[in-house]
Amino acid sequence: MITQIKGKLIEKSPTSLVVDCNGIGYEINISLNTFSQIPNGESIKLFTHLQVKEDAHILFGFHTLIERSIFRLLISVSGIGTSIARTMLSSLKPEQIQRAIVNEDLQKIKGIKGIGLKTAQRVLIELKDKVKLLNGNDEIPSLESNTIKDEALSALEVLGYSRRSSENVIDNLIQSNPGSSLEELIKDALNKL
Repeated sequence: MITQIKGKLIEKSPTSLVVDCNGIGYEINISLNTFSQIPNGESIKLFTHLQVKEDAHILFGFHTLIERSIFRLLISVSGIGTSIARTMLSSLKPEQIQRAIVNEDLQKIKGIKGIGLKTAQRVLIELKDKVKLLNGNDEIPSLESNTIKDEALSALEVLGYSRRSSENVIDNLIQSNPGSSLEELIKDALNKL
């Protein structure tokens, strides 16, 4: 099994990369999350998952180990293949998927293109305990910020900003400065919206 690849970045698109590793070019399928984190420099290292099918060997690449772990958990659920798992990781950050599963946020999972009600329910039921174990404990990063996040999103909604555009801004702010107060979070979000 190919578990990681390190080499020279030859081509980069939002859905795939070509990495030259000792003269061999590997095509690697990626999520938008990974795409956004990969610098344009020449040297690159990705954690990989190799899917072996009857007619093809397909490599999937991930910027972080946690993203690869979530991908593997997602494809273990009946009804979710590699394509839908990649779509999920393109729609939400790995930490957002973790939080949605732990908090049993059916609407967030169901809101991803290609995920129906029954599949979303299966994801929540089958992965809740497994997702908690990814970090080695029962805590999900930034979970304590969820109440502040919800309050900030509600405040921004009242001010006329759409919840969808506000959510990405708030998530980025919480990640960059986890100790922010509600007031600081709202002020910083207003500057970025």
